[in-house]
Amino acid sequence: MGRDDVGDYLGGQNPIIPSASTLFHLVLYWRCWAEKEREKGRGKGKENRKRKRKRREEKGKKTEKEKEEKGKRREREGKGREGKRREEKGREGKGREGKRREREGKGREGKRREREGKGREGKRREEKGKRRERKEKRREEKRREEKRREEKRREEKRREEKRREEKRREEKRREEKRREERRENFPPSPAVSGVPRVKAAKPHELPPFRSACPQMTPLSAQICPFPSEEGESRGRRAIKRETEPDIAPQRSPASSRPCRSAKVDAERQKTLALKMPMELTQSRIQKIWLPNDNRPALPRRSCGPQLANSPTVIVMVGLPARGKTYISKKLTRYLNWIGVPTKVFNVGEYRREAVKHYSSYDFFRPDNEEAMKVRRQCALAALRDVKQYLTEEAGQIAVFDATNTTRERRGMILNFAKENGFKVFFIESVCNDPTVVATNVMEVKLSSPDYRDCNSTDAMEDFMKRINCYQASYQPLDPDDYDRELSLIKVIDVGRRFLVNRVQDHIQSRIVYYLMNIHVQPRTIYLCRHGESEFNLKGKIGGDSGLSNRGKKFALALNKFVEEQNLKDLKVWTSQLKRTIQTAEALQLPYEQWKALNEIDAGVCEEMTYEEIRDQYPEEFVLRDQDKYYYRYPSGESYQDLVQRLEPVIMELERQENVLVICHQAVMRCLLAYFLDKSADEMPYLKCPLHTVLKLTPVAYGCRVESISLNIEAVNTHRERPEEAKKGPNPLMRRNSVTPLASPEPTKKPRINSFEEHVAVSSALPGCVPQEVPTQLPGQPLLGKACLT
Repeated sequence: MGRDDVGDYLGGQNPIIPSASTLFHLVLYWRCWAEKEREKGRGKGKENRKRKRKRREEKGKKTEKEKEEKGKRREREGKGREGKRREEKGREGKGREGKRREREGKGREGKRREREGKGREGKRREEKGKRRERKEKRREEKRREEKRREEKRREEKRREEKRREEKRREEKRREEKRREERRENFPPSPAVSGVPRVKAAKPHELPPFRSACPQMTPLSAQICPFPSEEGESRGRRAIKRETEPDIAPQRSPASSRPCRSAKVDAERQKTLALKMPMELTQSRIQKIWLPNDNRPALPRRSCGPQLANSPTVIVMVGLPARGKTYISKKLTRYLNWIGVPTKVFNVGEYRREAVKHYSSYDFFRPDNEEAMKVRRQCALAALRDVKQYLTEEAGQIAVFDATNTTRERRGMILNFAKENGFKVFFIESVCNDPTVVATNVMEVKLSSPDYRDCNSTDAMEDFMKRINCYQASYQPLDPDDYDRELSLIKVIDVGRRFLVNRVQDHIQSRIVYYLMNIHVQPRTIYLCRHGESEFNLKGKIGGDSGLSNRGKKFALALNKFVEEQNLKDLKVWTSQLKRTIQTAEALQLPYEQWKALNEIDAGVCEEMTYEEIRDQYPEEFVLRDQDKYYYRYPSGESYQDLVQRLEPVIMELERQENVLVICHQAVMRCLLAYFLDKSADEMPYLKCPLHTVLKLTPVAYGCRVESISLNIEAVNTHRERPEEAKKGPNPLMRRNSVTPLASPEPTKKPRINSFEEHVAVSSALPGCVPQEVPTQLPGQPLLGKACLT
């Protein structure tokens, strides 16, 4: 049906009113027909354009051909009868008129016609042909170059194959030569009495080599023929002591060549032994290196791998009231928390034990020789305890907290460390701000036992005079000249500037990084757990459940508490789990999500109750009770792993000011253990109840804690330490744990013994202890017999 047919159908003399369905089909048919027409039109348009383009090309070719023929015709006409006649006439006349006409024959018209004969089309064709020639020429050159490269590659490949073949032949010749030498040096021989046999060990067993030669060392051993028996392979060798008699050379049944002399074998073995490590011996049957039994015994260390590759002594340097004790205690707390056993040895404690009553600053005057002797002996006593801690008590780092303001004192410490094989790292605190010094004296020093019975004014004056006594002989560290070979960090003006020199190992770099992050500005840290969750109600651990109704009430109460505190620039940190995020959203404050703050991963025990764990994994349940810190859930984490994960959080907390951390029970225990200086044994059992906020305020040498309950009921998720569980770590129960326990007493307490015993022990270091020890100093009460060892 066409367009007219449709019109007739709808608008004829006798129109028929169609139904809606008919109209729909008519419209659909009309659209299909119109689309086909448009496609035909597009097809016809393409054909028309092609035909026009073809006609244009044919017309152009025809025009060019006509122009070429026209040019040729005019050229022929120009040289027609008249032209020939005029040419003959011009040649006959040979006058001016003939020459003029000859010139006119080649006038403007002739030049124009000549140019038309070589018009634009001719030039275009000529240039096109030239381009084609150049292109063909480049292709030909490229083919030749590829051919040359292919030939070069083939030649190099042939040479490489030739070199490999020569190398294989050379290796084959060497191997044959070695076999020949082996047959000459060690021919098979009958059994010889007195030579121990070594049976062939299985691949997974250690051969009984050490029992046959328990005292063997590489330089005292030589190779001798091994007795062979029927059915065993040739070429076995045994180790013979030099003290044993040489065995006569044997002849092989299959070869008539004798064995080399014992002298030649000894020289060859000596050359071989010089290439071997002195502390190792090699099994001749299985290439297994065995330790030498004659090595000197090493000092006892902790059972786990050492985070410090050798014991390190951290030496504090600086005038009084510069924050040395604050830095040493804070650093010791951090190192113990990450699992590096560390203790502080404060020489002031030793001095207070030696001199029971302090009277005035005269004790610290440089010209007080008797006092100088006592102070030196106290330093030696502290160094003696440092040595005992690092060599006998499994310590890794000792912090020697004293002024150490002179190069003589620091040289004595360096000599002590060199004799005992300890590393030394100096931390110097420099502060030139009198306001900071005065604040430190008022807050810390005036509460010292030295000024227990003094008023604040007299104590302040006496302490400032004590600082002047030290300042008279103070020699700062000089990393540019005198102390350029020492490992040190200078903390200038309470962390405004740092100067680091020659950091030696990993633990020193971590110490530097930690010191560059701490500050002494007043601040407050709030720790709390998320609101009560659905899994808390069911007694399940782990998971990612939402808050219960009481948990949502706690979130609203926490918002009101934060508003009452009126803290400026408070930062809120949460984990990436749903229950902490829901708690933080009620605060109407921006918050940061930390993956490191996620709850401890319980592995296969996730979303299970403790009763279900005891029923399904009874062995794991018992192991965790025995050592909760080091126990690692199957496919999960331990508290030790959690501490390592939280180290970046601690670094960032030390940099911040006011922070609210919304976290989980295990995470909160680890953070509390850091700020309260709790040991690894106490950490997993710290109480962190739900719906309670802990307010932490850093003070001089520690942290003050306030527990604030928001009066919202919640379930108790704390599980007490089982009575049958063994206290302390069990190395056999550590599931792939490596970090040793931190020192239970971070501050070393001096031991009180007789003064004579201390002098007798300290006299082992010649020139370090005075021969006469005073019992009373000028202006001081009687010392009596009490002092340190």
